[in-house]
Amino acid sequence: MPNYRRAWHPGGTYFFTVNLLRRAGNDLLVRHISELREAVRVIRLQYPFHIHAWVVLPDHLHCVIELPEEDIDFALRWRLIKSYFSKSLPKTEWLTDIRASRKERGIWQRRYWEHLIRDEADFAAHMDYVHINPQKHGLVRKVSDWPYSTFHQLVEQGIYPANWAGGDDVFLGYED
Repeated sequence: MPNYRRAWHPGGTYFFTVNLLRRAGNDLLVRHISELREAVRVIRLQYPFHIHAWVVLPDHLHCVIELPEEDIDFALRWRLIKSYFSKSLPKTEWLTDIRASRKERGIWQRRYWEHLIRDEADFAAHMDYVHINPQKHGLVRKVSDWPYSTFHQLVEQGIYPANWAGGDDVFLGYED
């Protein structure tokens, strides 16, 4: 088994990718967007964090979040968010024998991708990556057409122009 190393930095800003266990053709996250939003809301009340960017796609999500000063425990937050969301759904998913014996749900991949943001350029690149994702995956022609994204709030705050990645752009690069 690989030796995964996490970058623990008090008060750090992190980029995350969190995937459903079964991604192909799965729209669970957008179908149950209100349950996911509630899970994040409830956990943020107990274990605060600042959301810089967030996008929910049918089968995965990306976000850039910042922990409070002296706090390093993003793993606890993800465990609780995933658990809260999973408990809000009926048990209809197929389970492996191992997951069933551990009393786990078959909704989320166990692991997630995490990246500690290093500087302003890294922050800007990951903010853009989060918001371009629906267009990259062919879900919309214009980033502004995707409803499950902080892009709209950031436009209102003047951080992004409303026509950013407006459909005529050619997007090259990033792979999930």
